[in-house]
Amino acid sequence: MPTSETIRKHTILPLTRVEGHGKVTIHRNGDGEVEQARLHIVEFRGFERFILGRPYWEVPVIVQRLCGICPVSHHLAAAKAMDRIVGGERLTPTAEKIRRLMHHGQMFQSHALHFFHLASPDFLFGTDGTAASAFSAPVEQRNVLAVAARHPDLAVQGVMMRRYGQEIIRATAGKKIHGTGAIPGGVNKNLSLSERDALLRDAGRMLAWARGALAIARDFTMDHLVELTPFGSFDSNHLSLVRGADGALDLYDGVLRAVDKDGNRLVDDVDYQRYLEVVGEEVRPWSYMKFPFLKKLGPEQGWYRVGPLARLNTCSFIDTPEAEAARRTFLSLTKGRPNNVTMCYHWARMIELLHSIESIRVLLEDPDLQGEDLVVTGPRREETVGVIEAPRGTLFHHYRVNRNDEVTLCNLIVSTTHNNEPMNRAVTRVAKDHLRGGDGIPEGLLNHIEVAIRAYDPCLSCATHAVGGMPLIVELHDADGVVVDRRVRGGG
Repeated sequence: MPTSETIRKHTILPLTRVEGHGKVTIHRNGDGEVEQARLHIVEFRGFERFILGRPYWEVPVIVQRLCGICPVSHHLAAAKAMDRIVGGERLTPTAEKIRRLMHHGQMFQSHALHFFHLASPDFLFGTDGTAASAFSAPVEQRNVLAVAARHPDLAVQGVMMRRYGQEIIRATAGKKIHGTGAIPGGVNKNLSLSERDALLRDAGRMLAWARGALAIARDFTMDHLVELTPFGSFDSNHLSLVRGADGALDLYDGVLRAVDKDGNRLVDDVDYQRYLEVVGEEVRPWSYMKFPFLKKLGPEQGWYRVGPLARLNTCSFIDTPEAEAARRTFLSLTKGRPNNVTMCYHWARMIELLHSIESIRVLLEDPDLQGEDLVVTGPRREETVGVIEAPRGTLFHHYRVNRNDEVTLCNLIVSTTHNNEPMNRAVTRVAKDHLRGGDGIPEGLLNHIEVAIRAYDPCLSCATHAVGGMPLIVELHDADGVVVDRRVRGGG
C-alpha cells in the first residue's frame, strides 16, 4: 500500500471558461492511480445572511446581484416567492406572459453564451477527428478569440444571439442586467408595440441560428458517440419542474418531478411549496457548497442531476413543435429511457435554446403583452417558496417575512448546488479514466476534466453561500511569505 509520502497532488486553478471561481484537486498514489478527485469552490458569498432584515419588496432586486449571467432567474424566483407574501400568486395574463417572455430571453442569451463562448472551443478544434484531440487542443485555441478567428460566422452568431436575449430582458425588466421588471404580485411595465415589433424583426434569424447551433451539438455528439458515452458519465436520478396539467417542459412554473436512471418516477406532482419534504442538504467539510439529495433515498443514493439534461429526462413532452421533434430524436439515442451521458448536456441545452426562441415568437404575437392590468394582491402570508427552472437547473428561493415586512429567513438552493455531487463524480470518473502513470499530467488531459465540468455550465458564484460550518481564516504574510499573524473565526 502506498504511504502518505507517495501521494501526489495536482491542482487545476483556476477553472477556465466557467462562471465564477473554482479549482480541482487530484490525489494520485505512488503507482500513478487516482485516489481522489474533487471540485472545490473557492469563493464565498453570504446572500442567505445579509438578505436578512431587508424589506421583502427589495428582495427580487437584491438577490440577482448573486450573478451577472443569470440574474433574471434569481429575480423571477424571488418575485414568485414574494407574490405569495402579498397574496398575488395568481398573476394577471399580462404579468405572467411578460415574466415568461423575460425568462425565455434569459434562457436564450445564457444558453447561447455558454455554447458559443465557453463550450464551443471544446468542439471545434482537434487534429485527427476525435473528441480527445479536440479536448486536448493547444491552450491558445481553447478560447472564444480562436473561435472568432477560425469560425467567424459562429462567433458573430453567438454575440448576436446573446444580444437578442438581452434586448428581450431590457424590454421586459427595464435593464439588460439586474432589472426591476418583476415586483411582488406582478410586473411594473408591459411591452409596447414598438418594442414588440423590434423584437419580432430579428426572431426569424434567431430561430435559424438556433437550428444551426442544435445541429452542431447533435452532430458532434453523434459523430463521437463511442468516445463521449463513457466520458464523465454515470447513472443518476434527475429532478425538475414540469407543467402540472400534463407534464410538459415548463421553465417558469409547475410541480416537482424526479425520475431514476430508468425513468421510474421517484417524485411526481409535488407542489414546490413542499420542497422540504422532498429535498435535503448535506454539508461536507471540504466545500462551501452543500450536497442536496432526495430525502426518500437518503444522501448516499438520493443525489440527482438538474438542468437541460434532467429536464429532457423528466418532462413528458415539449409544447413547441421543433423542440419536441428534437427531443424525440434525442431520446431515441436511449430508446426513450433517460439519457445519462454527461456530454449530452450540450445537445439538450441547444434543444432548450430552440424551444425558447419558438416560445418567444409565440409570446410576441400575444396581445396580452400590451395589457394594462399588471398587479394583483390578496391575503398576506409570512412564509413562501419560489421555484423556477434557471438555465443551469432548478432554483429554490425560500423566505420568511415578519409583520414588519422584514425578511427573517432566506434559504437558496441554486442549480449548481444541485449538481454538486454529479460534477464531483464526473471529475472523478474522467480523472480515473484518463490520468494514469507518470509523474506529471499533460495540460491537455487536465482540460479533459474541465470539459466534464463545463458540460454542466456551472455558475460557481451562485452556488456559494452561508453553510455555517466552515471557518473564516485570515493570514498576514511578510515580504518573504512567512506567516506573521493568523486569525480564525467560526468553523465549529
